[in-house]
Amino acid sequence: MINLFKTKIGRLRIIGFLEGISLLVLVFLAVPMKYYFHNPSLSSVLGPIHGAIFLLFLFHTLSVGIEQNWKFKAITWKIILACFIPFGTFYIDNKILSKL
Repeated sequence: MINLFKTKIGRLRIIGFLEGISLLVLVFLAVPMKYYFHNPSLSSVLGPIHGAIFLLFLFHTLSVGIEQNWKFKAITWKIILACFIPFGTFYIDNKILSKL
């Protein structure tokens, strides 16, 4: 795990993992707490955090794509599309990012 912090692709993988985990917590804990138990405290805190991680993932993907000279149609757009699909960051990490 320490080696992941040394490269931009490694950091992108970590951000993707954090984005996926934050969505899991948001969907399976915060939203049920808000609507079934009428307690919006977790979703009001976690929602903006997830949004910030999401944006960080998008910007970091574009930055790494430019730096690594990725072909937009071959790699970059797939990674960007993955973060718009729920839990797609886990899939894209397994299929593309872990092999780079």
